[in-house]
Amino acid sequence: MNIPADLLYTEDHEWIRIEGDVAIIGITDYAQGELGDIVYVEVETLGETLDKGEVFGTVEAVKTVSDLYLPLTGEIIEFNEGLEDEPETVNSDPYGAGWMVKVKIKSNEEIKDLLDAGAYKASINA
Repeated sequence: MNIPADLLYTEDHEWIRIEGDVAIIGITDYAQGELGDIVYVEVETLGETLDKGEVFGTVEAVKTVSDLYLPLTGEIIEFNEGLEDEPETVNSDPYGAGWMVKVKIKSNEEIKDLLDAGAYKASINA
């Protein structure tokens, strides 16, 4: 299982890369492995400002559908449109081409609530 040290994480198995005032968000290698073959990613919140913890989309695998929770309050400014034609990219490259959304962060204060790689790994193994 791959848990890059340069990213932040949530207990809901999302990863976050902070670039200035923008957060790039996807699901972790652990999450995609648990879900299985991903067949559809839906994000209908583009352009909306959502609070931390709100559902920003869903990911559909062969056996299940899971909600995606926003780890930081902000505006959804971009959706990875490549996932419309190739949702399986989330399985093959969850931390790269399989990213899901970019969010303009409303408050840097919430970043301190995210997990580092060690804390995320511990939460999975708990």
